[in-house]
Amino acid sequence: MKILILTNEYPPHVYGGAGVHVDYLTREIAAIGGHDINVLCFGEQKEHKRDIKVQGVRINFSFPYQDAGRRKFLETLFRNIIMVGSVSGADLIHSHTWYVALAGCLLKRMLNVPYVITAHSLEPQRPWKEEQLGLAYRASKWLEESAFANADGIITLSEYMKRSVHGIYKIPFDKIRVIPNGLDVNEYRPTYDPNLIASYGVSPDRPFILFVGRITRQKGIFHLLNAIKHFESRLQVVLIAADPDTQEVGSEMKMKIQAAQADFSGRIIWIDRFIRRHHLIVFYSHASAFVCPSIYEPFGIINLEAMSCETPVVASAVGGIPEVVVDGETGILVPFEPKNSTDNEPQDPEKFSRDLADAINSLITSPDRRRAMGNKAREIVTRHYSWQNIARQTLDFYEEIKNPKVS
Repeated sequence: MKILILTNEYPPHVYGGAGVHVDYLTREIAAIGGHDINVLCFGEQKEHKRDIKVQGVRINFSFPYQDAGRRKFLETLFRNIIMVGSVSGADLIHSHTWYVALAGCLLKRMLNVPYVITAHSLEPQRPWKEEQLGLAYRASKWLEESAFANADGIITLSEYMKRSVHGIYKIPFDKIRVIPNGLDVNEYRPTYDPNLIASYGVSPDRPFILFVGRITRQKGIFHLLNAIKHFESRLQVVLIAADPDTQEVGSEMKMKIQAAQADFSGRIIWIDRFIRRHHLIVFYSHASAFVCPSIYEPFGIINLEAMSCETPVVASAVGGIPEVVVDGETGILVPFEPKNSTDNEPQDPEKFSRDLADAINSLITSPDRRRAMGNKAREIVTRHYSWQNIARQTLDFYEEIKNPKVS
């Protein structure tokens, strides 16, 4: 099969779970063999190895725009048009995120081949995106809706997302297949290097909790910062956080860290750049607990990464997270009550922050419990989330869509 993969993120330009997913999925499908994989992505990539051909798409021309949000949106559309002009043929198209929805829809019609979408998130559930795109946020939602209406099959990462796709876009359940994120458990495994941790200014002899993610309201980092004043004083807080959604969000991050440090006698270490994967694995392994305070999370591959390194997780009970983190066994789920159906902010932000702190403190003071949870976490990841299994499920879905059964 000639498989065309359309994506915004692809190595080395990966800043979220979608990019990680596409990277490992394409590699695993190639390892199974028998397929030609053509990846079109945003960037300057150009490589051809094994059965994977990768071509990045850049914008090197100027165009009119009215504001930063529309500029970002129009850059996305122009890249999509270039993608359409770059494809000579395919047996099946598989796109990831709304950023490549236009190209997916056009190529489906032009090539007359099946079109599959993996729903990593849904625009209507991310109202804070309006900070990035402004008025163009309305258009991104329309593009996503149009792509879902045109797709032959939808992959969601969790049962939560399956229900959301059906509820928001009225896609029949029989067109949706739940295939979770996966993980390379041979790469993400307990790996210790105290000197490396120390090189980042973190004491390997003192407990620390770890946050990893983009600086965006979705990841709940501001609620975590508000919780720090309630933490055990001997605790270190390590934030590997970069790539703010906007300059304003970046400035807010700096101010909130300063305010948190003023109210906390422990140490806050902010690593304001994304670090090498091996270094990240060492951080996961040394952390006393990983914290995921997201207010919206369709799946949360970041939790799998920590769990595979035998680190318990403290996470908000939103979206697909409860399908990954087993409360009381692999971590602690913090109850989350949204303000309303259209706003994912917590109804009582102070209570949510305090509940986060209480859950974290309870693990920090219970080393035996942490170890038991960490062992169980890796056991579950190893059993259920291998990329080999995810790739085979994906290929099976491709075949079902290409050769539908006649009822």
